[in-house]
Amino acid sequence: MRTLPPCYAIIPARYDSSRFPGKPLVEISGVPMCVRVHQRASLCARFSRVLIATDDERIMAAANAWGAPAIMTGRHHQSGTDRVLEAARLIGAEPDSVVVNVQGDEPALDPAMLEELLAPFAAPGGETVQAATLATPMTRAEAQSPDRVKVVLDAQGRALYFSRAAIPFCRDGEADGDTAGPLLHVGLYAFRMHALERFAALPQGRLERTEKLEQLRLLENAIPIHVALTRHACHGVDRPEDVEHIEKILREHAT
Repeated sequence: MRTLPPCYAIIPARYDSSRFPGKPLVEISGVPMCVRVHQRASLCARFSRVLIATDDERIMAAANAWGAPAIMTGRHHQSGTDRVLEAARLIGAEPDSVVVNVQGDEPALDPAMLEELLAPFAAPGGETVQAATLATPMTRAEAQSPDRVKVVLDAQGRALYFSRAAIPFCRDGEADGDTAGPLLHVGLYAFRMHALERFAALPQGRLERTEKLEQLRLLENAIPIHVALTRHACHGVDRPEDVEHIEKILREHAT
């Protein structure tokens, strides 16, 4: 495998979530969630730096209290990706470096997923990889939900399309062993810094506006996304009632 360029993990943490205000500060087994995510991401040895990017002094104070490096970014950002880009610029990320957007609501993140996410950049030919993400197998019943984003791949493991619809559609009913099953997109992203800059400079595309999936902006502009497969699960916190479930998972993994 190739030697990786400098890699940076940035955790966007916005206080004013519409569904769950103050979510980055909710305690997960006594630790603020954004700090818990930082602790999990820091277990991946590939990163030169792991930091929280926030827009709120309360989050900054909590990060400092727990010794988690954090950086203040603007309140105007429309997406976590935009916040990650500002933070990457502030720390002087090199054009060829790899910047990972680590979702701030994944306190049970398995560090092995970050290794898998970075693998395309270290594989033969990895110097041409501009962006990468993860996917994992799912059942066809799960694929019916528009809240579960699906991805289909080409023969080289690059994304052909992401959709809230059930893709690929099996016209003959139940799939057999030779038919591609649905893949669930796992929302971790890694970008070359220059690809992240280009992504942010592009306008929203028609497909992105239709599906409400910002990764389609890359595909609409012929920027390939390599998709690494993982068997690890994500366990995000979307609403207060998810906290108990996450704490149960952490207790089970600790035993």
